[in-house]
Amino acid sequence: MAGRINDDDVKAVRDAVPIDAVVSEYLQLRNAGGGNLKGLCPFHDEKSPSFQVSPSKGLFYCFGCQEGGDTVDFIMKIDHLSFAETIERLASQAGITLRYEQGSATPGRQQGERTRLVEAHKAAAQFYVEQLDSPEAEIGRKFLAERGFDQAAAQHFGVGYSPAGWDHLVRFLRGRGFTDKELILSGLAQESRRNPIDRFRGRLMWPIRDITGEVVGFGARKLRDDDNGPKYLNTPETPLYKKSHVLYGIDLAKKEIAKTSRAVVVEGYTDVMACHLAGVTTAIATCGTAFGGDHIKILRRLLMDNSSAEVVFTFDGDAAGQKAALRAFEDDQKFAAETYIAITPGGMDPCELRLAEGDVAVKELVDSRTQLFEFAIRQIVARHNLDTAVGRAAALEEAAPVVAGIKNRSIQHESAVHLAGLLGILDTQFVVRRVSQLAQWARERGQRGGGPQQGGRRGGGPGGPGGPGGPGGGYGGPGQGGGPGSGPGAGRAAGPGGGPDGGPQPPRGPALNLRSPAHRVERELLKLALQRPELVSPAFDAYGIDEFTAPPYAAVRRTIEDAGGAGAADGDYLMRVRDAAPDDTVRAMVTELAVEALNTRRDPDEVYAGVQLVTVRLAAVNQRIREVQGALQRLSASADADHLAAVQNELWVLQQYGQSLREKGAAAL
Repeated sequence: MAGRINDDDVKAVRDAVPIDAVVSEYLQLRNAGGGNLKGLCPFHDEKSPSFQVSPSKGLFYCFGCQEGGDTVDFIMKIDHLSFAETIERLASQAGITLRYEQGSATPGRQQGERTRLVEAHKAAAQFYVEQLDSPEAEIGRKFLAERGFDQAAAQHFGVGYSPAGWDHLVRFLRGRGFTDKELILSGLAQESRRNPIDRFRGRLMWPIRDITGEVVGFGARKLRDDDNGPKYLNTPETPLYKKSHVLYGIDLAKKEIAKTSRAVVVEGYTDVMACHLAGVTTAIATCGTAFGGDHIKILRRLLMDNSSAEVVFTFDGDAAGQKAALRAFEDDQKFAAETYIAITPGGMDPCELRLAEGDVAVKELVDSRTQLFEFAIRQIVARHNLDTAVGRAAALEEAAPVVAGIKNRSIQHESAVHLAGLLGILDTQFVVRRVSQLAQWARERGQRGGGPQQGGRRGGGPGGPGGPGGPGGGYGGPGQGGGPGSGPGAGRAAGPGGGPDGGPQPPRGPALNLRSPAHRVERELLKLALQRPELVSPAFDAYGIDEFTAPPYAAVRRTIEDAGGAGAADGDYLMRVRDAAPDDTVRAMVTELAVEALNTRRDPDEVYAGVQLVTVRLAAVNQRIREVQGALQRLSASADADHLAAVQNELWVLQQYGQSLREKGAAAL
């Protein structure tokens, strides 16, 4: 059984790794104001960024799907790791040596399964790199040289060589303390009659890294004629490696993709190498599978899905390449970015183009891109006989939906006119009307939830992510805009389509009507108590739970009290409050309030905090006055005189206190 990681080490890891640095490995973050950063949520599909990170508090929160937490929570959720595995990964990044309790002398053996597999892949990658210098690997070095890759290029991409023997890697990793079970589970070895043998033998090896740079698999290229295996052999599906979830080169390209808002999708490992070496450092490739939905999600988070972003697909000019381009166009509507195609001349791939014509030719290939919808339209039209009315009509019916799906309305209109010209239809307005009609029907279907929205989908339509009535749930929080007035959680309860996976999500707590001034100010006071406790202490800690009339806010007030109160705030204050939460729902609410921006354009001060304190207290006093007045009305004339006097005195005291709050403000608290 794995030993428990020392609590002090866990705290050191939490403190050592900034949350914005960790999150930035997975998605592009931009300034959200108030010291926060924002990006597209990695836990649900959205077109407007509702995911916020607060570096100063070490927390993240999505106002769309209500996922939130600290650095450890983020890694656990996004990479599906256990708590121990997450701490081990972050400790490795921070250079912190962990101590394991229960007296284990070999802490390495106590590490989580995923951590062990990552370390096995790291060791294997280094082994393969070293083997590339061996005499046996001459055939591999020759393969690289023939494609224009020198030793420095091989080192930059971590290219290696797997020896042709049966168990060279197995014996090497056994010597590093890895078990046969771990080697088979990792996909580095496979079972045989007696002992495990190497999966990859006598091949050129490309390490496949995830977006954080960890090696999770390998791509192996056949080198010898007597190798009866496939030309390329990839790691099988493992707990680490899911081919539909990885993009080769993404670890090297991600920063440039985010910086330039452009991604270039090529078809192979050598194409990625050629592009990067030619200066196209945004190139990435799939790993033995077609470009699909999960790959799109990775790119969308890096591109921030803004309208000026570009995704450029490069395909060979042959029939197979054209077919792949049309498949890519089917996914165009999943991007907010514009999609383009760059057809390589003479059927050459980028690697061959660089070898034949140099680095400049590769850059020019990408820069000479054509919009993918234009390519798709031309391919459709070319399949029909335009010399006949029947052929022109068939081409129109097949091409018009493609034009209707063009995101930019002005380009859509121009393309409809262009389509009429391609088809030889003199009545241009007939084609324009047909395209417009199809686009309108597509939008109506999208608004009714009857199908994917095709026309004019920037920013998300009603009922979709990023639009009114989009994903919601929980106790209430800012809508997609994240600000007051856009309705922090106004009356939200999750409905169909509210779950992170797009499916129904049950309400996570009572809905809030934050049009109520009382609820809005209670929320603001709790935000201050969590974000700027020094401004509301010590008065806040004297407030009763019942002074917060919204049940979710009352639960947060109790949680702050259970954590020692705002007056005891220190460096671990927010962590203590989150730990004191009775359940995940309240914990999520705490995180949401700790990350959400305060409703003031200026830095909050004691005056601003005093207004919130007084408003909440005055509302409670007024409510109590109404209750006491009701009690007085119910007392009969024969009521006990002392009791009646006591109630009348309480009413007088409350009225005087209320008057004092109105006149003196926070000084009367």
